[in-house]
Formats: sequence, C-alpha cells, structure tokens
Amino acid sequence: MIRRLRFKFVLVNMGIVTLMLCVIFGLVFYFTSANLERESIRMMESIAEQPFQLSVPSEMGEDVRLPFFALQLGPRGELVATGGGYYDLSDDDFLHRLIDAAYTSPRNLGVLEEYNLRYYRTDSPLRPCLVFADISSEQATLEGLVRTCLLIGGCSFLAFLWISILLSRWAVRPVDAAWKQQRQFVAAASHELKTPLTVILTNAELLQDPTYSADRRSVFLSNILTMSQQMRRLIEQLLELARADAAGPQAATLPVDLSTLVSQTALSLESVFFERGLTLSSQVHGPIQVPGEEDALRQVVEILLDNAQKYAREHGHVWVRLQEHGREHCLLRVANEGDPIPPEELSHIFERFYRADPARSRDGSFGLGLSIAKTIVTRHQGRIWAESVQGVNRFLVELPRVKSISHPQE
Repeated sequence: MIRRLRFKFVLVNMGIVTLMLCVIFGLVFYFTSANLERESIRMMESIAEQPFQLSVPSEMGEDVRLPFFALQLGPRGELVATGGGYYDLSDDDFLHRLIDAAYTSPRNLGVLEEYNLRYYRTDSPLRPCLVFADISSEQATLEGLVRTCLLIGGCSFLAFLWISILLSRWAVRPVDAAWKQQRQFVAAASHELKTPLTVILTNAELLQDPTYSADRRSVFLSNILTMSQQMRRLIEQLLELARADAAGPQAATLPVDLSTLVSQTALSLESVFFERGLTLSSQVHGPIQVPGEEDALRQVVEILLDNAQKYAREHGHVWVRLQEHGREHCLLRVANEGDPIPPEELSHIFERFYRADPARSRDGSFGLGLSIAKTIVTRHQGRIWAESVQGVNRFLVELPRVKSISHPQE
C-alpha cells in the first residue's frame, strides 16, 4: 500500500511539473515568436515608407546584406524598380512569381511558405510596393529555442523526478508510521484478547460436561466472570484511547484547579496504597490552575498513581508533587521506589501495549494507561516523560498554567 501511495504521489507531482514546464516553455516560445514577428513587421513597414534606401548601404559597409528587399510596381502591376542587397534581384521570373503569390492573397501581410518569405503589400494607387523579408533566421532561432527548451525540459524533468522520489519518501513517512502502528495495535489487541477468550471458551466447554461437581462448576463460572471483567477493562481502555485520539488538540480554556485535583485524587487512592503496604507522600503547592478538562486531567493523575503502586517495590515509598515550573508552566511528579527502568525502555514506555515488566502481563495491566496519559497531556499542550535514577522511577508532566492576574491596590 505504501509503495502504491508513493507511486501515486510521484505520478501526480510529475504530472503537475510536466504541465507547468509545458506552459512555461509554451509561453516562452509564443512570446519569442511574436516578438521576432513583430520586429520583422515593424522593419518591413519602415522599409515600405522609403523602399529604395536599401540599395545604398552607406554606413553599413558593402559586406552587410539585410534580409529584406522591396519591389516597386507600376499602375498596371508591372515591376518598375527593385531595392535591397540580400537576394539576387536579377531573376525577373522569380520576382514575378513572388508578385503573383503576394497579390493572390487577400491579405496585405502574410507568409509565403514555399519561399521562406514574409511579405508586406502597400496598395497605394500611385506607388504600389511589395516588401519581402527572409524568415529563415526566425525559423532557425525558433528551432534552436525548441531544442534548448527540450534539453532544459528533459533535464528539469529528471531533476524533478529525483526530487519527487525523495519527497515521496518523506511525505508518506507519517502514513507508513501510522500504518505500522495500526498493525502493531491490532496484533497487540488481538493477543490481549486471545488469552481471556481461550479461558472463557475452555471453561464454558467444561461447564457442559455433567461429570463435574457443583463446586468445580462454580470455579469454572468464576473463571469466566474474571476473564470477562478483564476483557471489559481492556475494551474500555481501548475506547478511552480512541476517544483521546479523536479529540484532537485541546480547545477548552476553562481554568482547572490542578492543586485541588491532585490532592483529592491522592487522598482517594490512599486506601489502595495502604492495602499494598505502600507509603504515599504528597506535596502540592498552590493554588495552581491550568486550562483544560478536569475529568481528563484527573484521569492522568489516576493513571500515574495507579502505575506507581503497581510497579512499586514491597513496602516502598511513592511520592506525588505539584509545583510551579518557570513563569508559565507547572510540573507534576509521581515517583516510586522500584526496579529501575532500563534507559532503552524509557523511550518506549508510553507506546501502546508496552510493558516494561512482561511478568505483569496478567495483573490487569494492558500497557495502555501511560499511552492514554500521553495523549491527554499532548492534547493539553503539555509533555510527559519518564526518568529512572538510583532505584526511583519518576514520571513527570509539564503543563501550561493559567497566568494569575494581579489587581493594583486602590
């Protein structure tokens, strides 16, 4: 698919380039041809006013021969005089053929293709005159221009083709990345759903066997219920991730009291930490307000705290801290004591279905929480990253905060 997309990109791009080159070179040819013709006609009109000055080259020297000549005709159309030094004007038959061809045409100005001559006819009753100009040089100039345009056009076409191929790789890179991410997402989601489905199907088949006792049937039903709840949590997280992706950039500008939100969320989860034998310490400065959605920001705090209690070591310590960061931002830190995260995994920890500890694949964690948190933070014009230093894993969120407006004292 990506190869076909690149081919279409190059094809469309080269079609546009070819059209533009044809238009540009066509306009160059047209204006050059029109300019040469206009200059030739202007010279012919000037000669027609004083046709026989050409017979005396004077200042130009004897070797200069202009590509024009004039014929003076009598009242009956007979040849009276000739002027010009470019052609041999001693051949009367040739000159009469030119006169007949010029007067055959109803137009005063035209081209005699068989002689490569342009003519200009003055129908004055007293002094009818014909001026002829050789157009061989014009045709040679235009032919040279065509050859030059074809050469330049061919080289430009090849250059643009090479550039288009390079641009196609750059242009489809996001599509390629999205396509690979989508395939990985589908494969990972299928893998996560495969195990609970297998457990459900196996226990459902065992329930149909009448040889099992009521206690065993109760165990089968419990397994089915547990796996069904696990699948529901996965589907809910997938839907939440899809909603976060579809939301786009954050448009809400309502101020959210992040200090109160972090304090309340930490307080509501204290019982969870207590049951696991963990110590939760919070240090919240404030009031700190940020623009955004309160529910989405609360979800980020919940995800980070839940991740901290899952991966904290036994009887370990978890810290949550919120403070101002610079003049326009705030910084949320959630840290826990636990196994250090390898540096090569810090850049992947926010990817979907990624778990730094594969042994925890069946503890209800699907590797989607941090990905959802990153999507929400990005939507709020913030950034999120992870650090691991001396047995402490820290997750940091930087968000723009609402500037406080100070009122002058009255």
